[in-house]
Amino acid sequence: MKEKDIFGMAMKAYYFKKDKTPIIVHSPDFDDDEIAIKYLFRNFSEMPKTEQQALKLAYGDVLDVGCGAGSHTLYLQQKNIKVKAIDTSEGAIDIAKERGVLDAEVKDFYAESGKYDTLLFLMNGTGIIGNLINTDNFLNICKEVLKPDGQILIDSSDLSFLEDDEEPNDDLNRKYIGEIDFCISYKGEKSDYFPWLYMDFDLLKLAAQKNDFNCELIVEGEHYDYLAKLTIKND
Repeated sequence: MKEKDIFGMAMKAYYFKKDKTPIIVHSPDFDDDEIAIKYLFRNFSEMPKTEQQALKLAYGDVLDVGCGAGSHTLYLQQKNIKVKAIDTSEGAIDIAKERGVLDAEVKDFYAESGKYDTLLFLMNGTGIIGNLINTDNFLNICKEVLKPDGQILIDSSDLSFLEDDEEPNDDLNRKYIGEIDFCISYKGEKSDYFPWLYMDFDLLKLAAQKNDFNCELIVEGEHYDYLAKLTIKND
């Protein structure tokens, strides 16, 4: 059965009908939260500094992964940077094209076969990894589609501040705090649960080094978030 395109439905309702009904995010680990659809259509000045810095650093042939409504791609196009935008949401790609994105495709990053100078993973870009066990696979695919002197620009958040300091932290079988299961709903339609990874910088750096990447902390945000740059180590 085809997964419901919750983001696509919400973006189309907002874009064509000015419907501001939010997407509801559900997780067994947290209280329900909301995603304001307007935020997915933000301009550069409305973006957090991690995203702004990533867009300033992007160069060459860029792949915008999980492009959503295309806000990052549109900014780069205005700077005459060549960008391909991909998303697994068919509705999101339709809206991105409506807004002026020139090269947009419904595609899973794990099926990408092109070659790029910059890979953009923004709005908690490590989420696409899903869980820690998939990190090596993710970085290997990045290596395949990245040009030799290319860069990965990826953001995430460190959720360790949510841990209870009073609880012992010696359970080796305990799930990493950044591994979260989510589902989303919109106007009575609900998605299946999916894994999403918030990865702290130290852990990302360790994984990068293990897979022959350099990893640099570019900027830290105001809410335990950060932007990192990864480049392939040259022998």
